[in-house]
Amino acid sequence: MNFIKNNLANALTLGNLFSGCVGVVHLLSGDYQTTAICIIMSLILDFFDGFVARALRSSSNLGGQLDSLADMVSFGFLPGVAMMKMLEPFGKQLFGSELPLEIKYFGFVITLFSCLRLAIFNLDDDQKYYFKGLNTPSNTILIFGFFYAFKETGTFGFLLDNKIYLLVFTALSSWLLISPIKMIAMKFKSKQLKDNYPKLVLLIGGIFILLIFKTVGIPLVIIYYILISLMFQKQLK
Repeated sequence: MNFIKNNLANALTLGNLFSGCVGVVHLLSGDYQTTAICIIMSLILDFFDGFVARALRSSSNLGGQLDSLADMVSFGFLPGVAMMKMLEPFGKQLFGSELPLEIKYFGFVITLFSCLRLAIFNLDDDQKYYFKGLNTPSNTILIFGFFYAFKETGTFGFLLDNKIYLLVFTALSSWLLISPIKMIAMKFKSKQLKDNYPKLVLLIGGIFILLIFKTVGIPLVIIYYILISLMFQKQLK
């Protein structure tokens, strides 16, 4: 029984990793709906591994390392592949014929900065009740959300049909990962309303956006999340 108790959270983390691997495979093959399901599964497992570890008091350094390694695939490599797929139609050369580097590989800048963001997070003890910079799951939802909405509804064509916009979007999302901007974390320090007001505004607004815009609302929720976090910078501590 102690073995199960001590390793249940780690098993959920490995489930997150497995789901992320499957999601990447289906993304490469063009099966975006299965990729979306895999991302949802990874998000659920990523939430519950920490929840279970705290509930069972089985948190460990091993669990912390596993969590970041799993997130590196599900929320680091996968969004990089998604951006690569978005940049793929824009030709072969990034810097001209003398350097055979395809423009699509610029999408992996997101993967590099996701790795950097996870390493910084592991070393930063201040990020208990807020995030410093956009967390990797939110960044994944933002990037894949635009891609998925475009594939399903044709929306956001202005972004995905423009090479310059995509490169700027890649640079901006990469910077957000390591930015000093405080972002709301859904961790409750107390039961007082004043301490949780930003979270409630985020939650209620996010639900309304999804109900109104449905699939198109997925990336819009993350944009709303960033804007609300900017509004409540002084309250996040």
